[in-house]
Amino acid sequence: MPTSQPVLDPPLVARAGAGTLAEQLAGRYAERIAQRLLAPGARLPSVREGARRHGVSASTVVSAYDLLLARGLVQARPQRGFFVREAQAPGGSAQAGGAARAARASRPAPVDATALIRSMFQSQGGLPAPGMGTLPDAWLDAAMLQRALRRVCAQPQPWLGYGEPAGDMRLRAALSRRLGDLGVPATPAQIVTTVGATHALDLVSRTLLQPGDAVLVDEPGWAVEFARLTRLGARLLPVPRTAEGPDLAVFEALLREHRPRLYVTVSVLHNPTGSSLAPALAHQVLRLAEQHDLTIVEDDTYAWLAPPHATRLAQLDALRRTVYVSGFSKILAPQWRVGYVAAAPALAERLIDTKLVTTLTTPAVLEQAVALCLEQGSLRRHAERVVARLDAARARTARLARECGCRFVTPPAGLFGWVDVGADTDALAQALLDEGWLTAPGSLFHATPRPTTLMRVNFASAQDARFWQRLKALRRPTSGHS
Repeated sequence: MPTSQPVLDPPLVARAGAGTLAEQLAGRYAERIAQRLLAPGARLPSVREGARRHGVSASTVVSAYDLLLARGLVQARPQRGFFVREAQAPGGSAQAGGAARAARASRPAPVDATALIRSMFQSQGGLPAPGMGTLPDAWLDAAMLQRALRRVCAQPQPWLGYGEPAGDMRLRAALSRRLGDLGVPATPAQIVTTVGATHALDLVSRTLLQPGDAVLVDEPGWAVEFARLTRLGARLLPVPRTAEGPDLAVFEALLREHRPRLYVTVSVLHNPTGSSLAPALAHQVLRLAEQHDLTIVEDDTYAWLAPPHATRLAQLDALRRTVYVSGFSKILAPQWRVGYVAAAPALAERLIDTKLVTTLTTPAVLEQAVALCLEQGSLRRHAERVVARLDAARARTARLARECGCRFVTPPAGLFGWVDVGADTDALAQALLDEGWLTAPGSLFHATPRPTTLMRVNFASAQDARFWQRLKALRRPTSGHS
């Protein structure tokens, strides 16, 4: 049970530590830059704020920043402060580096999603991580997974060699039945298994896109998806996400102006807002997609946490113009990278070709273990327990957030809450990270980063009252809200 005891500020520098205080502080920042917890372009705290935060004098902070400057890790911008310098490729000239930076500056930069991802693998001192994108370990059913693996491995299996190109047939048959329960008609031949839902999205993109193609994306949306599409050479066209779905006026205008190839969206329990697509809006989205020859990629990653009646575009469209993507890492375990794509038969064959030249195959042992969990109903029962537990966690977290003076932009639902905390969440995230709290500031969820007072919280891992107490104490209100 979470306690309400205040968390003590951990010392970032020690009076009796190795090296001077300035050297210790510079080393701390250098470590974060190397781990990309401070991404290129990130602003360091002001000298006054750094002194207050770390309990040292302003001259110590200036000396630490000077050390970072000397090492080429940061740059000083007059009247603006100190910023993390973008690493120069080995052997690249300063002139070439400057030209590359100028080229990048001429187009919108993707969100540096790797900063959040890398931070997930760093120790947070045992504190819960409100910015995490997964369920807590204690919520997962390790015994169920172990039983399934033992049963699969105990049977004579041909899984010592390569698996079937489309994926394990037993799993695809189980997935066909699962999709039928959701109202999405898909035969096993229309399903291609993948190494997680992210891999599924990547297969679709690599199959259907060419560099320079325009792609519609929800905004706010998933930082990893923005970065992934940008690295493939796609032009991102953000569509504002409302509580009921995409802003249709913007959606239609972008279709007419740019003729995008794809629309990548989360219809149910959208990340980060938790909202779900309204049925009336879903029909209009499909109508516009038909008019403008648009393919919709529907990411249903949170399907097992959603109510059974939730509206899905693939259900209404029967996979004619939609491609359905989902996976199991959010409900089983992050390491169980089993995902899949359901698509029209001709597109499914093309996806298999792309899979063969990118990953060659998928892990048959894990796929058969997931199939077993589906067939026996153990996954369904586990999901029901998780949903009940998540409902209670959501109620507690929402109460703590409101008591702290925060406001939910959309009604709390699913795993994530989209919260207005009333302060710049980029600065707040760094201050909280200093104390061991990993958060997900709102700028991560915009295709072009910008200051915002919004933050995504994981209801399952944001139940600790100490987190909200520290957030309230550390925030510095800004003028206006994003």
